[in-house]
Amino acid sequence: MRSSLTEFVQQFLKWDSLQIRPTDIVEVIILSFLIYQVMAWIKKTRAWSLLKGFAVLLIFIFLAWSFQLNTILWIARNVFSLGITALVIVFQPELRRALEQLGQKNLINSVFSFDSSKEDSARFSDKTVNELVKAVFEMAKVKTGALIVLERNTPLNEYERTGITLDSILSSQLLINIFEHNTPLHDGAVIVRENRIVSATCYLPLSDNLFLSKELGTRHRAAVGISEVTDSMTIVVSEETGKVSVAMGGELKRDLSQEELRSQLVIAQDKTRDTGRFKLWKGRVKKREKDADK
Repeated sequence: MRSSLTEFVQQFLKWDSLQIRPTDIVEVIILSFLIYQVMAWIKKTRAWSLLKGFAVLLIFIFLAWSFQLNTILWIARNVFSLGITALVIVFQPELRRALEQLGQKNLINSVFSFDSSKEDSARFSDKTVNELVKAVFEMAKVKTGALIVLERNTPLNEYERTGITLDSILSSQLLINIFEHNTPLHDGAVIVRENRIVSATCYLPLSDNLFLSKELGTRHRAAVGISEVTDSMTIVVSEETGKVSVAMGGELKRDLSQEELRSQLVIAQDKTRDTGRFKLWKGRVKKREKDADK
């Protein structure tokens, strides 16, 4: 066995027999990038622990092959045929989440903007940002629990339907009244679309992330949960501590100040969302048409 392994290594190291083409280098770069992205994604999920367990099994199989443990190798060969199906079943939640996140990356629309009805340069106005910051920290002072979801590119219609429709202009007074204790609308989440509160008392999916702190309650887990399956931004006010947190992309940033919250809202505001190449070109055409009319 040792001689055959040595011959394989010697044959592999014969650089004269290797023909490296430019396409091979490109393939190596692409595969390296993809493997890195997959590993980075796996490390953020519970699949990381399962992957480590799978790696231990591979080590045992390698040792069995090294010492010619035929019975173990026979079992491994027969089980391997079912291994792919088993992996799909075990990793089903993570695979679904990865596909959802891939679907959220609208690469074409980030370059070309075909919706001529969207002439605004921001997802919501600066006034809405000010009203949100004001309401959140007014509630934080008196430890009023709150859960506010800001819709971005991914529609939140299915979660909107679980609540009570409001369709009201967002204001700090309205948000404070909604989350006031013992009011009909205080329980659940508020969904904000552009500059309007579209629904209240909405139910959100809870995160099953095992790495979240045990201190966090249902409100924070719901904030992380909705950020895992959509690209939304969720603001949380803790009822126990009055601290403000923000969930985006499956990550939770805790104990934010007013300026930190404002900077996060500016990111979600995305003032450059309609500045794709097609949009810029379309703007130039419209300007020429106006100049011609003059």
